[in-house]
Order: sequence, then C-alpha cells, then structure tokens
Amino acid sequence: MGVVVPKRFARRAVTRTLVKRQMRVAMSHRQAALPPGLWVLRLRSPIDRKAFPSAASDALRAVVRAELGGLLDRALQRLASQAGVSAGVSA
Repeated sequence: MGVVVPKRFARRAVTRTLVKRQMRVAMSHRQAALPPGLWVLRLRSPIDRKAFPSAASDALRAVVRAELGGLLDRALQRLASQAGVSAGVSA
C-alpha cells in the first residue's frame, strides 16, 4: 500500500503525517475486505488552514477519518457490485 500527501495540499509536515497515519489506519481496518493487490491512496484536494488552524487537531483528525471511511466504503461497494455483475455474467 502506498500513501501520497503532496506538500502543496498539506503545507505543514504535522498535517501530512496525520493524514498519512489516518490513511494507513483506515486501510488496515478494511484490509480483510479488500482484494489483494497494490493500493495507493492520494490526497487530491487541499486542507484549508483557516478551517483547521491547528496542524493536528482532533477536528481535522475526525474529518479525515470520516472522509477516508466513506471513500473506502464506496470502493468496497463498487468492488462488490462489480464482482456480483461478473459472477452473474459468467453463470
């Protein structure tokens, strides 16, 4: 598994580390449900420094955790629906 948190989206090293840690935890909690393979998580939008003045606040941690949880849940649903379609087509 790889995680990418560009400096342009999370300027502070503390914030980048927090996001990477949250990514790893989210993936480890869903590892059993994910098919084997290479997985890469990448931050695609900037973290607003005005909304989260503290680089590693509990509020930022909660927002990141919720966003990652929703993202990974949608990915698992998509994989499950694709597996169901594939199984239905081959039968």
